[in-house]
Amino acid sequence: MSEQITPEIFNHLVELAALELTPQEAEYLRKQLNNQLTAIDDLNQVPLDPETQIASHGVPYSPATSALLRLDEWHPHPDPAKLLAGAPETADGYIVVPEIPHQDI
Repeated sequence: MSEQITPEIFNHLVELAALELTPQEAEYLRKQLNNQLTAIDDLNQVPLDPETQIASHGVPYSPATSALLRLDEWHPHPDPAKLLAGAPETADGYIVVPEIPHQDI
């Protein structure tokens, strides 16, 4: 299998992702991505019976073998004031969390 991610394609992807990479980092990551694609291609070469059902960890999940979904039930805490007392900052019965810094791109 030839390289699927050329330096030109990789540079375009880096630009789209707004990454800042040194030339050494870029080449390392490009090679690693190509190694991953090679591994995926190798796995695709393994012959499989087309009738094989998709499964996770070799165990098919069907309604007969899967656990029933549980109902979502609300269980209020018996002492919410005790929970709030442990928070560093509260307001109107809620825990105040620091604002997440962000920037527009």
